[in-house]
Amino acid sequence: MTSTTVLSAPRRTRGSLAWLWPIGGLALLIATLSQIVGPKVIPVGFAAITILPMVWGILAGGIVSSQKFRPLPRSLQSAAGALMGVSVLILVGSLAFTMGPNLPLLFRAGPALLLQEVGHLLGTLILALPLAVMLKMGPATIGATFSIDREGSFAMVSERYGTDSHPYRGVLSMYVFGTIFGAVFISLLASVTASLGIFDPLALAMGAGVGSGSMMAAGAASVAAQFPELKDQIFAVAGTSNIITSLLGVYVGIWIALPLADKMYHALIRRFPHLGAPANAGTAAAGTAADVAAVESAAVESASAEAEGENRGPVKVPLYIAMPVLTVIGIFIASIAAGGFSWNIVAGYLIIDALLLVGMGLSRLCRGKVPSMVFIITLGALASSPVSPFAKSLITMVTSVNFLSICTVVLTVAGLSLGKDIPLLRRIGWRIVPVGLIAIASSYLFSVVIAQFTLGLGAH
Repeated sequence: MTSTTVLSAPRRTRGSLAWLWPIGGLALLIATLSQIVGPKVIPVGFAAITILPMVWGILAGGIVSSQKFRPLPRSLQSAAGALMGVSVLILVGSLAFTMGPNLPLLFRAGPALLLQEVGHLLGTLILALPLAVMLKMGPATIGATFSIDREGSFAMVSERYGTDSHPYRGVLSMYVFGTIFGAVFISLLASVTASLGIFDPLALAMGAGVGSGSMMAAGAASVAAQFPELKDQIFAVAGTSNIITSLLGVYVGIWIALPLADKMYHALIRRFPHLGAPANAGTAAAGTAADVAAVESAAVESASAEAEGENRGPVKVPLYIAMPVLTVIGIFIASIAAGGFSWNIVAGYLIIDALLLVGMGLSRLCRGKVPSMVFIITLGALASSPVSPFAKSLITMVTSVNFLSICTVVLTVAGLSLGKDIPLLRRIGWRIVPVGLIAIASSYLFSVVIAQFTLGLGAH
């Protein structure tokens, strides 16, 4: 698969800019309103669902891009898709500077903390991926099940497949599901698992470090509620586990999980070809009428786009324009999140931008054999690690940029590109619920079992 969004010097720069400014203005407006609304907590029984600004952003962006009154032109949505490719790298750049200070944890962590990453890998691939294939999720299976799809997954999939691909839509579906329901589900799961009395509390805490801050906090809190005497240890171990998952997860995802998910998906489809066939009117076992309607709708939309003259190819957004536009939007949103403007925020964004340019340049020198994301993560982590003489200054400036504010910008841009993907996302539909639940549950439980086994070996 190849990306249909292009980030390079286009042949029609003026035409690209004509689409870029409206989409940039919409992204700024929607992200600003989402950040102002802020997080909202919705009680659900004895738990709660927290709707963060990033969720408001993708919901509002999706509504704007897909509403029927005055639909957003497809070229505008394609421009948003091209911007998405840069915005996820900005997010990864920010993430890299939070990893650097925690690199010593990798050397101090015991084998249980390191090996539990294997649990996250095995859980999603062994259980969630085959389930998604059985439910005929199609190529979106790859993106939805190679991990539990948190922030870094966007960059991994968009760089490998593009932001107009089926695996990218799988990541998007899983991310939204996990953001809304993940913390509540893992809280219930951890509580039930802890009540069984067969696992060490520290193993339960390690399993909670699935790479998501909200899920980690919810899972650790449920375990700590049943083992109050170990509360401090549980939160410390869960936090350390979460950081290690974030550190190792990038490299495991790029080099192992994503390629393995791709191979497993295609192996299963070759073995059971009827499961890989998209639902359409021409197949006897096509599935539900909703599947048929979704694919037909996608075909009609594609034909309409060509009839409107959209067959000119993808909208091309030059990097030297996309990066400043996203930087201005990001500084504005980060200032709202921080409660006021700061030059440290500006400096933080400029440092991230410089890291992106270096990472992308090195990837180009390697002719793309090493993804730019690998360079960005590695260089950012090393520059902010304790061995770097510039670490303190870099961390001060970059961490002044609220990480969740970057997520709000990323998902707002994703929402504005969503309209063209609605028919295909509709085909995924309800399937993401069982697949998402199994992915999160298996990731947690496999990690707990591995941690329990490793702790047992250490005790002897």
